[in-house]
Amino acid sequence: MTRYGMLIDTTKCVGCSACRTACQRQNNLLPDEDFIRFERRETGKYPNVKVETVPLQCMHCDDAPCASVCPTGAAHKGADGIVSVDQGRCIGCLYCMSACPYQVRVRNSQTGAVDKCRFCAVQTEKGATTCTCVEACPAHARVFGDLDDPDSELARTIVEKGAKPIAGDLTQAKVYYVR
Repeated sequence: MTRYGMLIDTTKCVGCSACRTACQRQNNLLPDEDFIRFERRETGKYPNVKVETVPLQCMHCDDAPCASVCPTGAAHKGADGIVSVDQGRCIGCLYCMSACPYQVRVRNSQTGAVDKCRFCAVQTEKGATTCTCVEACPAHARVFGDLDDPDSELARTIVEKGAKPIAGDLTQAKVYYVR
């Protein structure tokens, strides 16, 4: 079975928010909900300062702290590695939000349920090979694919660019970053 993952190249990301906007539209999110948030990080010392835009989203962790604390099982990891939230089972306790080391879960202000990036699971179940955020990125800073297929663009790019999860092996994240 396919084990989905993503690569985000912060050396290419321009912080335009096209990925976030496309995601919001694809998932019919409220204006105050985003599955992708941006952090800006400065490195270096004057006069050689570099500003890096770091898009953050659910890392679809193999060792998902959010799923392990969910009292109803609403947060769970599927066989494809995608961490999902069953909206019908979510009681809005916010344990998953507290447990997420990346702070990338959002609470729906109308329903009280918690949600997050879905790796466009509905589309991939129908045979799509990429996510909406990847398609929307004008800088081609994102790659989506099968981590277990060594010939996939994702697997090759991770190796070629030396990409790593943003927090190392903390949660065995499936989103890799080039920084």
